[in-house]
Amino acid sequence: MPGHQHAHPAPAGDRRWLLAALGVVVVFMAAEVVAGLLAHSLALIADAGHMLTDAAALLLAVIASRLAERPARGAYTYGFTRVDALSGQANGITLLLLAAWFTFEGIRRLIDPESVHGGVVAVVALIGVAVNLAATWFASRADRASLNVKGVLAHLVTDIWAFIATFVAGVVVLGTGWTRADPIASLLVAALMAWTGVYLVRAAGRVFLEAAPKGLDPQALGDELAAVDGVAEVHDLHVWVLGSNAAAMSAHVLVQPDFDCHTVAADLRTKIADRHGIEHVTLQVDHEEQQLHDADTCVDAHGTVHIAPAGTPDG
Repeated sequence: MPGHQHAHPAPAGDRRWLLAALGVVVVFMAAEVVAGLLAHSLALIADAGHMLTDAAALLLAVIASRLAERPARGAYTYGFTRVDALSGQANGITLLLLAAWFTFEGIRRLIDPESVHGGVVAVVALIGVAVNLAATWFASRADRASLNVKGVLAHLVTDIWAFIATFVAGVVVLGTGWTRADPIASLLVAALMAWTGVYLVRAAGRVFLEAAPKGLDPQALGDELAAVDGVAEVHDLHVWVLGSNAAAMSAHVLVQPDFDCHTVAADLRTKIADRHGIEHVTLQVDHEEQQLHDADTCVDAHGTVHIAPAGTPDG
């Protein structure tokens, strides 16, 4: 049905790329935990913790894309498009919790430093850069419009920077014996975790709170629609995010007496789809029942009402 299309889920090919990235991350993560324990390196263990969230994000992205393919039915009239945001939020919260723990542990080791094997740290971190570059390339082949995929890429890119910081710390420890470089690197990793976690939680929050899509001003959209030929008034306008791949909009439109309701509604849907990429549009379209006063806007209980001059098509 025109104007009632839902988000297109990631194809099976995307899941194969995500699974390839997942395999690379999991294998290296296990090796890094062992290396971190042997080298007594908090930075390596912090990196491994970050990679654990990478693995979780990748796995959730695969599951979410699979669930999103299920059709809308029963009580789930929008389908499962918000599973993507749900898993993204869970991933972000996990990152924030890990960041808090690594911050605490890093400060403790700054106060009471432990012996660290700088050579092992430097070598493993250098391999980690290469592994994350490979995983990032795999994940980048998937649908980048997905909040999960965006989160995965953000994780992997911050991991690259984290491994660079860990490599520098390993070189410093190896060359100078200053072991506090390791917990300082772990604090940098924790800061990157916190930054990524806040981003994911905020992005998911926009979906759950049904905020307008980023970059779209509902007020400006209402003004734009009110300027279409034949439109007398637009009110009760709502625009919100359905999921990472789609938005929806609804509005009540009053049409001037000399214009056809169906034609005006079709023009509005075309404009909304072409200019803003919103295809799920629900419009209640009626002819105006009384002469409108000349005005730009008025305000009622529903917020701002957009009014074109009465009897004059406003283009």
